Amino acid sequence: MSQIVLRDRLQKGIYGIIDPVVRGLVKVGVTPNFVTTTGLVLNIGVAVVFIVGAEEGNRGDLSYVGWAGALILFAGLFDMLDGQVARIGNMSSRFGALYDSVLDRYSEMFMFLGICYYLVAHHYFLSSLFAFIALIGSMMVSYTRARSEGLGIENKGGLMQRPERVVLTAVSAIACGITASVIGGDYKLSVPGIPFHVFETMSVFTIPITVMAVLTNITAIKRLMDAKKALDNKV
Repeated sequence: MSQIVLRDRLQKGIYGIIDPVVRGLVKVGVTPNFVTTTGLVLNIGVAVVFIVGAEEGNRGDLSYVGWAGALILFAGLFDMLDGQVARIGNMSSRFGALYDSVLDRYSEMFMFLGICYYLVAHHYFLSSLFAFIALIGSMMVSYTRARSEGLGIENKGGLMQRPERVVLTAVSAIACGITASVIGGDYKLSVPGIPFHVFETMSVFTIPITVMAVLTNITAIKRLMDAKKALDNKV
């Protein structure tokens, strides 16, 4: 419960900052669906940055990761703006809610497409597997909520909801790019007796992705159990 309260407080604080921008968008005639579509286009751009980094960059050049992270963070702002534009501009609609939900899923899939492509291209095969598992978990977090609500059950609990996923991915990618510029993209830390590197620059990005892979699936399972409990109580 305290986690939900903290999350709501942070959300209200951010809304307080962006609401003047939202009112400006409403005045010039920007619609919620336009904002949502812009977010999708930006996330396609994220995938493009990762793919270009895979094709044009080398394993030690992590600048593409950093720039992709900045674009993820920028695109994430539009996830918050569309709902506020709908609310403040009195343009809420059931189709708009559906459109937002569907395009959010596409946005996330495009982002992970780029991440997985980049990791595979530069031979981070284990990390690419965790990135794919994170994608699965992300989709299931959203699906369990949507399916629960279709059955008349509110199911919003757990870690790693979309805002947390966006922030974690963006910040870790930006931190990876900055770290590479300081210690080099090819930095590796070895410990005697361990036959593999315990840390390398890319770990700044891949470790949070691995954490996300675990926590998203835990959240999805928790929501499934919460839904079962709620359904049992209805009987």
